[in-house]
Amino acid sequence: MHNNVTLKRSLGLWSIVMLGLGYMAPMALFDTFGIVSGSTDGHVPVAYAIALIAMLFTAFSYGRMVKVYPSAGSAYTYTQKTMNPHLGFLVGWSSLLDYLLLPMVNTLLSQIYLSAIFPGVPKWIWVVAFVLVITCANIWSLTSIAKFNSLLVLYQVLIVVFFIILSVKELMHGAGYGSVLASGPLYDPDMRISALVIGATVLCFSFLGFDAVTTYSEETTNPAATIPKAIFLTALIGGLLFIIGSYFAHAVFPDVASFNDPDAASPEIALYVGGKVFQLFFLAASFASTVASGLSSHASVSRLLYVMGRDNVLPNKLFGYVHPRLRTPVVNIILVGLISMTALFFNLETASSFISFGALIAFTFVNLSVIVHYAWRRKMYSTVPAFLSHIVIPTIGAIFVFVLWFNLEHNSFMLGLGWAALGMIYLMYVTKGFRVSSVNVNIQFEEAG
Repeated sequence: MHNNVTLKRSLGLWSIVMLGLGYMAPMALFDTFGIVSGSTDGHVPVAYAIALIAMLFTAFSYGRMVKVYPSAGSAYTYTQKTMNPHLGFLVGWSSLLDYLLLPMVNTLLSQIYLSAIFPGVPKWIWVVAFVLVITCANIWSLTSIAKFNSLLVLYQVLIVVFFIILSVKELMHGAGYGSVLASGPLYDPDMRISALVIGATVLCFSFLGFDAVTTYSEETTNPAATIPKAIFLTALIGGLLFIIGSYFAHAVFPDVASFNDPDAASPEIALYVGGKVFQLFFLAASFASTVASGLSSHASVSRLLYVMGRDNVLPNKLFGYVHPRLRTPVVNIILVGLISMTALFFNLETASSFISFGALIAFTFVNLSVIVHYAWRRKMYSTVPAFLSHIVIPTIGAIFVFVLWFNLEHNSFMLGLGWAALGMIYLMYVTKGFRVSSVNVNIQFEEAG
């Protein structure tokens, strides 16, 4: 089954950004609003701003590393090349956990939405139908996915814009703080820094996905220049949408205790500001977000599997295969589809609690990779800009990620450790107890510019 066909380079900057935003799901800001409003004493936009700043440091590190290694392997490749092939495998293996579970979580979310609309239809039908559509779309073409994904993201952004317009109308009629330019969501004398940090820690997980754009590097024209811009723009645009949207949500709803269910307040928010018609379009946008995230996450993990297969750390004949006509990693895409089918046996709370371990592993080692590659190996720290870029910024990024580790959900941590242990056992097997290299890298990368 092995072949020498490569992925097709066809994506430009904004296609990549839209895939990244689709992965992040802009509508998620309404899903987390009620929860984070309670933990931050009603200062969600400030917590989002802190989270955005924290994530931009790590986004900068991704941008530095993709200039050196424009590979779809992302953190796996960076760690493998800068530190150690075995360590790189373990980072890639750990990242796989999140990448594999997110398509399944999106499948679960879609099943929940569709079952609510069509309660008479058996739930398993929605799971099977959603997985088949997402899988077939990924097999056909990443370019087509990027175009359709852009429409889904633009629809979500449009709904957020309409929400802001409707919120302005409500505020001008005395709702909430009664002012479009209210200081309450942003500052009050009793603000607690500790509460804001806790809220920001939760919200940082809303940014998981800006890093996924690196997995499209080998399908991007001029990736060394395009991908760093796409990473930054994805994080920045997503962050600004979160901050502005949550500001108006809090301005209209200063007290989340007024909701029947503060932890799932988005339908009530939509109903209050725009009535039944807007609520319908709002819920459609929530479903669109799961489709967009489903498409993007499915594409991302299949690319990571492809690179690990190409490097022979996973069986090359299966995972390194690219369809000669479609130029997509068909076997990986089908495998991810089969894993997504496990949504039939999970509930949303359990599945969601497993996600984040792999992302934090990737964030940690990308920041460390910058320091090792640029500062330790290449001694690029003698000037102020180089010292900031190659030591200060990645160190701050690593510190922010360290804070996230302390707030990681217990189930995610324990499952992550178990998954990492399986990876270690597999690695010991393929390397005969670390006596031989597990990696046979077929592509060499050089820094651009």
